[in-house]
Amino acid sequence: MTISGLTPLVGPDFGAVGGSSQLRAIVGALLTYGLIVAVLMIVICAATWAIGSAHGSWQTASKSKTGLFVALGGAVLTGAALAWTNWLLDVGASL
Repeated sequence: MTISGLTPLVGPDFGAVGGSSQLRAIVGALLTYGLIVAVLMIVICAATWAIGSAHGSWQTASKSKTGLFVALGGAVLTGAALAWTNWLLDVGASL
């Protein structure tokens, strides 16, 4: 307690730690590449699923459908990881 009865604001200075902007850039670049690969896989699997279904190849259609759902899950998780990382870096800077 201080003399005036208020609690002083004491906390770590995360602005003094170097490299947070570089970490943000590296993580952003890696997650961007992850999203690009996931979107390409979505396009490829959807096209393969359509072609396999049109030609009556149920095995190809089934495996392409599974690949499409895995790629969608990867895109969602990668996008969520980008948002979560940015949120953690913002929270860490404001502590």
